[in-house]
Amino acid sequence: MENKEQLQKIIEGCLKNKRRSQQELFRLYYGKMLGVCMRYARDRDSAEEVLQLGFIKIFDKLDKFNYKGSFEGWIRRIMANTAIDAIRSSKKNPLLSDKDEDFKLLGEDAIVLQEEQNFIQLKGKIALEAIQELSPSYKAVFNLYVIERYTHKEIGEILGISEGTSKSNLSKAKLNLQKILKEKFKNIE
Repeated sequence: MENKEQLQKIIEGCLKNKRRSQQELFRLYYGKMLGVCMRYARDRDSAEEVLQLGFIKIFDKLDKFNYKGSFEGWIRRIMANTAIDAIRSSKKNPLLSDKDEDFKLLGEDAIVLQEEQNFIQLKGKIALEAIQELSPSYKAVFNLYVIERYTHKEIGEILGISEGTSKSNLSKAKLNLQKILKEKFKNIE
């Protein structure tokens, strides 16, 4: 955003239901918020659907924004919560699944540590693709803990799971990401 005055003018226009202001707000935050949604969704179409629902919520709740914090942070929180709601409302509850067919211990601690270091150095696109391949339950916990910085207790409350399940899903998500990334890098070489 170029400046606070311009943002405030756009927000005020949105509050007056001015279509041009709504389009401008959507245009300004589309890319960043699609990235947020992609971290939770299984594919781009699902992410765009969540994005649309998120913007509907944003326009509906815009009068509750109090200008005390970051507007982008406020929008980001709504998008993340909308994505979590979409996961919760899926027909089967993937957050309570114990299915671990893919789960395999990748090796000794030194190898795991090296894989974690490699993961940190990856470019965003490859990392996002790998995250997209996680199961919904692992993806949700991974995003909430690593990206959104929630505690395991908060994640448990948000997703309706125990704190222990949150910790377990994060651990399994990390190991699965290592496996996925290892395979991606093997195919690149």
